[in-house]
Amino acid sequence: MTIVELQDVRKVYPLGKVEVEAVKGVSFCIEKGDFVSIAGPSGSGKTTILNMIGCVDRPTKGTVSIAGTPTKDLKDAALTTLRHETLGFIFQSFNLIPVLNVRENIEFPLLLGRERVPKKEREQWIDYLIEEVGLSQWSKHKSNELSGGQRQRVAIARALVTKPEIVLADEPTANLDSHTGEQILELMKKINREMQTTFIFSTHDAKIVGLADHIIRLRDGLIIENVRNGTDAAALCADLAGESVIENSPVQSARS
Repeated sequence: MTIVELQDVRKVYPLGKVEVEAVKGVSFCIEKGDFVSIAGPSGSGKTTILNMIGCVDRPTKGTVSIAGTPTKDLKDAALTTLRHETLGFIFQSFNLIPVLNVRENIEFPLLLGRERVPKKEREQWIDYLIEEVGLSQWSKHKSNELSGGQRQRVAIARALVTKPEIVLADEPTANLDSHTGEQILELMKKINREMQTTFIFSTHDAKIVGLADHIIRLRDGLIIENVRNGTDAAALCADLAGESVIENSPVQSARS
């Protein structure tokens, strides 16, 4: 079953009197339960694509469909509902709420839903996630008392707490040490396997690419490789490592 589909998607950013095309006519499908790596150097368009799938940005042209529904046809209220009920986000910038502690930050999305989760079930699921991301002793601490890696773990648990159909993760292991990163990836793979949650990563991490069953490789806003099971992930990672990083693009942060 196709859960995400992009058809000839383009994204253009105005830059003064000129326009920069960050994504240049991208088309692909993602099946329910896929573990997807969108890989490429900085400036390749991977985060832009992730944001359009997540309905936090709109394509300039083309169509993004989630579970068969084109998002361009949805009003703001419907988009908000879709983001909350279907999608989970792991942002590089964490986006934690400073006045809330770890547990409260993780719980917060559950309090926004139209369907209230029973308190006992909610607490058991939050306890499980806090334990799995290694933050049990930090559950009462606020974000300014945490390291970058700990904040990233809170963001990961918060993205999983609503049991979304799709989790969008922008470099989720970038702020983690290798051991913690491996533990987090094991948790994500477990949830992917047991709950058929679709994971879509924007990443440079060879471990994520190695675990992926669907790899979409980008360069300069175009797909240069779109492969499923059987890919030589090690060779692909080595190839990615050798690609040049775009440092001087004025829209690098938007396109990466």
